[in-house]
Amino acid sequence: MPLLLTILILGIVEGVTEFIPVSSTGHLILASELLGYNPAQWAVFNVVIQLGAILAVIVLYWRTFWAVLMGLFAGKAESWRFVRNVLVAFIPSAVLGYIFIDKIEALLESAKVVAWALLIGGIAILVIERTAPKGTEKGVADISLGKAIGVGVIQCLAMIPGVSRSGATILGGLSLGIERRTAAEFSFFLAIPTMLGATTLQLLKHRHELGTAGAGGIALGFIVSFIVAVVVIKWFMAIVTKRGFAPFAWYRIAVGAAALAWLTFR
Repeated sequence: MPLLLTILILGIVEGVTEFIPVSSTGHLILASELLGYNPAQWAVFNVVIQLGAILAVIVLYWRTFWAVLMGLFAGKAESWRFVRNVLVAFIPSAVLGYIFIDKIEALLESAKVVAWALLIGGIAILVIERTAPKGTEKGVADISLGKAIGVGVIQCLAMIPGVSRSGATILGGLSLGIERRTAAEFSFFLAIPTMLGATTLQLLKHRHELGTAGAGGIALGFIVSFIVAVVVIKWFMAIVTKRGFAPFAWYRIAVGAAALAWLTFR
C-alpha cells in the first residue's frame, strides 16, 4: 500500500476513534493487521498523531480552559475544583503507566487481546447504561473528589489495548453516578494530561526512531487526526445527548466479534 495512503488512513482512524468509546489504540493495532504493515515501524507515528486529537479538544473547549485559567487567578473555588479533579484522576494512570510501560508495550502486539477487549467492553457498556445511577453534576467542577479519584483508577483499565481510554473514563464516571454529558467532557479534559504523559514516555523511549513515515509523514498524520477529531467530538456529543452510548457498544461487539473470527480462521 502506498505510504501516503497508509498515513492518511491511520490519521483518520486516530481522529475518529480517540474520543469515542471504541479504543483508538485497538483500532490502530487492528489496522496494522489488515493493512499488513510492520507495527513496530509505525509505533512513534501512532503515538504522536494522538496529539493532533488532543489539540482538537483544546481548540473546541478553549473558552472552558480560558474561564478556568481566569478563575484560578481570581481564586474561584469552581476553577480550583476543575483542576483538582483532572489532576487526581490523571495520577493513577501516570504512576502505573510509568511503572509498567514495557508490559503495556508487549500487550500492544496482540490483536487478539484487542478483539476480546472490544467485545467484552461493548457488553459492559450495555450493562452500565442500563444500571448506572442518574447523576446530577452540571460540569467537571461539580464532580466530588472521591468520584474523580474513582474515574482515575478505572482509567487504568485502558492500559489493556482495546479497552478504550475514553470508554473506561466515561463508563467509570457513569457507574459512579456522574451525569452523562459531564462524564463525556471529563473524559475529554482528562485525555490532555494522560495522552501528553503517555506520548512523552514513548518519545523519550523511542526518540531516535521516526519510523517509516518520517517527520513529514508524522506531521501530516497529526494534521489529519486533528481535523477529523474536531468533527467527531461535535458529532459524538450530539449522539450521546440523544441516544446514549449504546450505538458504540453494538459497534464494539460487532467489530470485536468480526476481528476475533478473522484472526482465528485466517
